[in-house]
Amino acid sequence: MVPRIPVSVDLVVLTVRCQKLCALVWKRDKPPYEGRWALSGGFIQLDEDLPAAAARVLAERAGLPGAPVHLEQLQTYGYPDRDPRQRVLSVAYLGLAPDLPASTEAHMSWQPVSALLREMAFDHRRIMVDGIERARAKLEYTPLGAAFCPPEFTVAELRRVYEIVWGRPLDPRNFHRKVTKAEGFLVPTGGTTTRDGGRPAKLYRRGPAVLLHPPMLRSLKEEPGRAAAGGP
Repeated sequence: MVPRIPVSVDLVVLTVRCQKLCALVWKRDKPPYEGRWALSGGFIQLDEDLPAAAARVLAERAGLPGAPVHLEQLQTYGYPDRDPRQRVLSVAYLGLAPDLPASTEAHMSWQPVSALLREMAFDHRRIMVDGIERARAKLEYTPLGAAFCPPEFTVAELRRVYEIVWGRPLDPRNFHRKVTKAEGFLVPTGGTTTRDGGRPAKLYRRGPAVLLHPPMLRSLKEEPGRAAAGGP
């Protein structure tokens, strides 16, 4: 007899809020792991594909219907003891988002990743660490750093995203040169803003590039736990 194993979708949704890398989580109010933070998730339905299940969980469980969240499949987790109640296979998705308002679900909240990684329910700490490292790597060779920004942003605002996600300071002039020279990364809007302070700064939007040429390689490799601190 072929065993039937439930399949769930769990979301690692990351954003930058108050100059910190944060994740959307909820605190469990019943066993197992009562009182611990957990990722939003849910079981897939018989008539839906995995991407559809991830989008539904984002809207219904995470409370972010229609939000501009970049979602991509992260990894599958299926070791036998990941859930003490029963054998469950989890397909994790990574979401990257600009600074969004509070979730429509009262039990969900944005929490600094640095605090979450101390202790989480189930294997969600492991999933979170994997999601953070995927996000850090994505910033090296894709333009997804802009996914953390509003539709129009300055180079300084984009640099701060990189600093927070990578967990270290970057040279402003060198960063400006790299991102403006990367083909298709940034497109000038023609507007300016003074919200960075000082002289008016040019506003950009994300360009059509899928991969960055040349890539924005990290010169220092750090442990995922250090990256989760949300800043240098």
